[in-house]
Parts: sequence; structure tokens; C-alpha cells
Amino acid sequence: MTALPLKDYPYWVFDLDNTLYPVGANLFEAIDKRMCGFIADYLDIGHAEAYRLQKQYFREHGTTLRGLMDCHGMEPGPYLEYVHSVDLAPVKRDSRMDRALDQLPGRKFVFTNATLDYARRVLDKIGIARHFDDIFDIEAADFIPKPEPRVYERMQSRFGIDPVATVMVEDVARNLGPAAAMGMTTVWVMTGRPWAHAEAADHDPHHRTDNLTEWLAGVAGI
Repeated sequence: MTALPLKDYPYWVFDLDNTLYPVGANLFEAIDKRMCGFIADYLDIGHAEAYRLQKQYFREHGTTLRGLMDCHGMEPGPYLEYVHSVDLAPVKRDSRMDRALDQLPGRKFVFTNATLDYARRVLDKIGIARHFDDIFDIEAADFIPKPEPRVYERMQSRFGIDPVATVMVEDVARNLGPAAAMGMTTVWVMTGRPWAHAEAADHDPHHRTDNLTEWLAGVAGI
């Protein structure tokens, strides 16, 4: 399967945030601020301490949400609704990505630590929702985030994909490790954000790009 040209892979799995839209949209920064505000209110602490806990939980639990659930017994619903209620105006329609995805014959999926409703809204805003057969969100994962390996197995079963016939695209390098261990071909979207660096991963991505739209256009030959 590794001899196949990338264009001919039958399955593509994409992360959502800072992957299918450029990191320069700063959408996740807006979510980040809402996370911090929620933690401050929920735990009745100052914003500096809330920010510290937010980053600690991300590092140690995979997502801030999982840390709040594990350490404080928090129910996920109100948190997820609050942090994903952001203005999507910074996310722009990407007609070139739309054309590139159209030229890739494989089935396409989204695998995200975000919510289903939010993922659909973002895909609609980019103008590429029609290309994706299914979305595996944080609720489908029972609120267990990437890079927990068992979530990848559940995602694989849900999508019905063959790992060695799959390309996975992701901006957080550590989230590519379990995919590679299953036999997937990995693509790291480099954003320059410190939490996403390859140095924090146990896998050297097969492909790297700092512009997914142009990279996909190249693969698609447009």
C-alpha cells in the first residue's frame, strides 16, 4: 500500500481545527479564551490559575475537558456547548481546497476532539462539508481524546477503514503517533504552535506541510 500514489489512497481522515482551516484564523484562540473563562467560573479561581490548569490538563489528559472530568467530576455538556459557541467569521470559504478534495477519489472523514455540531458548522463555513462521509467527534469517543490509542480503534471501526490504506492529516504531531502505529500514512500540518510540535511526538510524520490547501492541490494535481 505504501507504493500507492497519495492521490489513490481510498481513505482520508482529517483533523478539524487548525488543519482544515489555516491557523491564522485564530479560531482556536477564541475557544481557548472561553475554556479559561469557563474553568475560572466553574472552579471559582482567578484567570491566571485557570489558564495554568487548562494547559496542564491539556498536556496530561489530552484535552482540557478530559482533565476537568477526571480531576473534578465535571459533566461535559455545558462546557462543550460554551467553549464551542464562537463566531466563525474568521473562517473563510476555501474554494481551492474544495476543488482539491473533489479530485481525491477516496472516502473522507473528520476525526476531531470537538463536537459534532461545531464540526459541521466549520465544514459548512469552509464550503467543504459535501466531501465528508462521517464525523467522529468527542462524544462518539466517549469524551476520551486523541491521542488515546483506543479512540483510534473505535474511529477505525466506525468509519470501516483499513489503516494501511488510510492517510491521516493532523496539526498536533503527537496525535499522529497512534495512527502511524496502526499503519496509516501521516501528514503533519505545521502551525508553529508550541503544543503541536513534532518534538513532543514519538513518531516522525511521513509528510509535512505548512499549507494544507496547496499540499492537497499538489496531491490532486490541480
